[in-house]
Amino acid sequence: MLNPRLTLIGGPTVVIEYAGLRFITDPTFDAPGDYQLAHVTLHKTHGPALDAAKIGDVDAVLLSHDQHADNLDTSGRDYLSRAGRVLTTSVGAGRLGGKTEGLAPWQSVDLKAPNGGTVRVSATPARHGPAGIEPFAGDVIGFVLEADNWPAIYVTGDTVWYDGVAEVARRFKAGIVVLFAGSAQTRGPFNLTMNVNDAIETAHAFPRAAIVPVHCDSWAHFTQDRDDLVRSFKALGIEHRLRLLEPGVAREVAREMA
Repeated sequence: MLNPRLTLIGGPTVVIEYAGLRFITDPTFDAPGDYQLAHVTLHKTHGPALDAAKIGDVDAVLLSHDQHADNLDTSGRDYLSRAGRVLTTSVGAGRLGGKTEGLAPWQSVDLKAPNGGTVRVSATPARHGPAGIEPFAGDVIGFVLEADNWPAIYVTGDTVWYDGVAEVARRFKAGIVVLFAGSAQTRGPFNLTMNVNDAIETAHAFPRAAIVPVHCDSWAHFTQDRDDLVRSFKALGIEHRLRLLEPGVAREVAREMA
C-alpha cells in the first residue's frame, strides 16, 4: 500500500499528493483580516504557511463550498484558474462558472494519473450545522479519493457528525480521514463544524483510518483547536489515531494498521 503526502497550508487548505496527482482542498491564501458575510463578520487571525506561488499548479481543487470566506477567500478564488479542474457543489459551480464542475453527493468522476492509472473522486454529503441549517449555510460536500494500491482518503468538508457522514463510512473504507474540525460557531450556540465529540464519532465509524485534523486554526470563530482534539483522543486512549500536520511541511500519512 502506497502512502500519500499531505501539506497543511492553513485552515481547510491542504495539498494532497496522491497516486501521481496533486489536489488542494478549499484554497485560502489571504493575509489576516475581516470578511463581511450576510449575517456575520469572520475574522482571519493567521495567514497561510505557504503562498499560492510556492504551491504551484495542481491537478484538481476539491472545493467543499464557495459561499464562506474561510473556505474560499479572495486569493483562493484567483487560484482556481490555475487548477486543471475544480470540483465543488452543483450550485457552487453555477455561481463560479468557468472550468468549475458541480457534483451531487455520491456522484463520481475519474481523473487520469500520469502513470496510466485512475483516481476516482466521489462527492459525499455534508451538513454545515444542525438539522434545518441548510437554507442559511447552503450546500456543502466532502470528497473521497480512491486509487488502486492507495488508501482511500475521505475529506469531510465543513460538516457535523450526522447520518450523512455515517453513510460515507458504510460506503467507503477510508484509510485516511481529513477531518474539518474546530467546532465553528457564528449564528448561535450550535456547531457548524465538528467538535471533539463529532471527531471521536467519526474516528469510531472509520476504525482503520488515520485522522488528520484541519480547519481548527486561523479563524476567530473556532471554539476548539487541535489541542482539544489531542486531549480528547488521549483521554480515550486513541491518540495514536491522530496524524498532526506541521503547517508548510509535507508529511507522508499512512492508514491506521491496528
